[in-house]
Amino acid sequence: MTSPTTVLVIGGPTASGKSGLALSVAKLKNGAIINADSMQVYNGLPLLTAQPSREDFAAAPHRLYARLAPDDLCSAARWRDMALAEIGKAAAEGFLPIVTGGTGFYINTLVKGISPIPDVPPEVREKAILRQKELGNPGFHTELQKRDPAMGARLDPFNTQRLVRAFEVLEATGKSLAAWQDLPPVPPPAHLKFIVATLLPPRDRLYAQCDGRFTQMLKAGALEEVSAFKKTATPAMPLCKALGYPELAAHLDGKLSLEEAAGLSQQATRNYAKRQVTWFRHQIKADIVLEEASSQRVLALIS
Repeated sequence: MTSPTTVLVIGGPTASGKSGLALSVAKLKNGAIINADSMQVYNGLPLLTAQPSREDFAAAPHRLYARLAPDDLCSAARWRDMALAEIGKAAAEGFLPIVTGGTGFYINTLVKGISPIPDVPPEVREKAILRQKELGNPGFHTELQKRDPAMGARLDPFNTQRLVRAFEVLEATGKSLAAWQDLPPVPPPAHLKFIVATLLPPRDRLYAQCDGRFTQMLKAGALEEVSAFKKTATPAMPLCKALGYPELAAHLDGKLSLEEAAGLSQQATRNYAKRQVTWFRHQIKADIVLEEASSQRVLALIS
């Protein structure tokens, strides 16, 4: 019998230090880091989405960072397929696969399984994307609601990714995404053994880290990065919802001072971190919960 492949999963809220923890473990255990953040999977705003630095990329293999174009759409199912491929590749190359990120829904699809939704042909996905671009989000949501009342009622009219996902599944299968989601999930591959660590710092420290990191982003050139991206961005692009982007874009449009934009961005980041903490506490079954990064305590789980 083939021995199981150990996959380390490190989850937690934004600015908690999970990427640094993953890198520390990777250096000590010959690991390859696989991104599980729905914004970091896109190419376009590396500073604002807190992607690893050049030094980090050089220190250990990093996968699924800046993988997709800004106008591409990534569902949890698509990310899972990419992550499983990278896990297999890392293991075959002799690395410990280390999945890390703050998108809890992505992590759940990996460790718990996902509804058995058939693959959507590329041409159907493209049709859905083009239709969304043609109608804009409110009109696209209205059309989806007429054809699929269950998903129409469930989805935010401005959540482009989820609207397109519901539309493409309906087009490809003739069945509502809601019906597929009600089916028992397909479990993860049997040969994978997941060890899950969550990094959940005390709230005051986490909030201070959120604020401090955004300040550092601005010093590193995040505003200039947003200015360049904004020239070709469209509202449907997922990166336009990245933490800090709406506020910095509003500053560039003359609607906010930089101080106001920074303050609102920090507040949005803290609010998001709070929601993530709640998710990881109640939705993720962790083998260890850490208040501060400790590579030694994580390594003890996989030794």
